[in-house]
Amino acid sequence: MRILIVSATSLEIKPLFKFLKNEKRIDASLSSYSYRNLHIDVLVTGVGMVQTAFLMGRAFCRFQYDAALNLGIAGSFNSQIPLGKVLHVVTERLPEMGEENGEYMLSMIDLKLIEEDNIPFKKGVLENNNPIKSRVIQKLEKVKGITANTINESSEIIGSIKRQYEPVTESMEGAAFFYACIYEGLPFAQIRAICNHVEYRENHHWNIPLAIENLNKTILSIINE
Repeated sequence: MRILIVSATSLEIKPLFKFLKNEKRIDASLSSYSYRNLHIDVLVTGVGMVQTAFLMGRAFCRFQYDAALNLGIAGSFNSQIPLGKVLHVVTERLPEMGEENGEYMLSMIDLKLIEEDNIPFKKGVLENNNPIKSRVIQKLEKVKGITANTINESSEIIGSIKRQYEPVTESMEGAAFFYACIYEGLPFAQIRAICNHVEYRENHHWNIPLAIENLNKTILSIINE
């Protein structure tokens, strides 16, 4: 079984590497490992959608995978979710893609630039209808995510995003990962651990070490399963 693990930075999955046996470095971003009876390729894309989309496309051209995992930390729009909690992101949206119209964004669908069911979108949403079959993943709380090019800290923008999309998580790569996996027809899952709440900068509280610790415990459970 060949699995692709995608992460923006090696820091987010650093604890996992001590359990993997390094086989070879394929290129600057992709390395091959083994763990028990699994073949695991780790793709470190760098932060952002453009890098993630390009590097995943290149990996898919090179190898055929049985499943893909997007692993990392994320911010949460829900202040009731404790820092360090690990979540399964099952939908993604692109709130910055469209036209700014004062109080809210007009999406590409609103602007009639794409159809709402234009593949791989369904009613403008990227949805994981082909999740990895895993009891560990199944037990995680399922949430909505958005993918942005900027870290949102303006109370006006945060409020607008909450009203329009009702997301729980914010990342900078999730939608690109969804897009690639849906197009490939590949079973996948995006697993994120909350490191901060999306709020005005002065109120920021971060706990990246806890998020990374909890994320990697969950990753190892999934791989062992």
